[in-house]
Amino acid sequence: MTVVLPSWLPEIPAGQAHPAAFATVSGAHLYGFPSADSDVDLRGVHLLPLEEVVGLRTGRETLTRSWVRDGVEVDLVTHDLAKFCRLLLRRNGYVLEQLLSPLVVSTSPTHREMIDLAPGCVTRHHADHYLGFARTQWRLFERSGELKPLLYTFRVLLTGIHLMRSGELEADLTRLSGGPPYLAGLVAAKRLAEHGRPPADAPGPERLAGDVARLTRGLEEARDASSLPGTAPAADAVHDLVVRTRLSAGFPRA
Repeated sequence: MTVVLPSWLPEIPAGQAHPAAFATVSGAHLYGFPSADSDVDLRGVHLLPLEEVVGLRTGRETLTRSWVRDGVEVDLVTHDLAKFCRLLLRRNGYVLEQLLSPLVVSTSPTHREMIDLAPGCVTRHHADHYLGFARTQWRLFERSGELKPLLYTFRVLLTGIHLMRSGELEADLTRLSGGPPYLAGLVAAKRLAEHGRPPADAPGPERLAGDVARLTRGLEEARDASSLPGTAPAADAVHDLVVRTRLSAGFPRA
């Protein structure tokens, strides 16, 4: 599926108070099942000025903003470079997906250097992030009955399994293998409505629960058998990147 995004998205990071290393699209557009009424989840990295880092009055490490433009809801979240890199060196799959998203709105040499360092930030403990996210989304599906958290459950489990086995990140559910055969029908239904329910021909609760349990065990087994390291080999290089960028007082231009 070709992802169509508003042509004005690049104006957003360019218009923020702090310079941006990058901005990418996350959420349903990245995961392979956007609907016509899906909002655009814009994620990225900004750089606080040096005086807002070393002084007594520090700047905001996380900036959030939501608004509607031309009928499209935009959700913008950016982290200061240092905070983003701290998260990157933990088992945080969110920021890894944001960094490596192919839906790039703005970029820079710093962004490209971070992408080069990303493989050295992946550890087997990222599986724990995906296991926790899957549990949360499955509980949400059980409460709400909505299709979206059900697809999120399958997506994060399959992303985690693929990451543990290959060391490569793939966030698009439609590109991941190993899921139950009915997923294609669920994705097609989700594209029709952001907050709809599973279609009438969707499997019942017992089969869904059984498949989620099977994939959960698959992720746990993939984690235990993974050749990925327990700590991030690129930690020192990421630290050096933050120091160099901070002292240079800005991101190099793309």
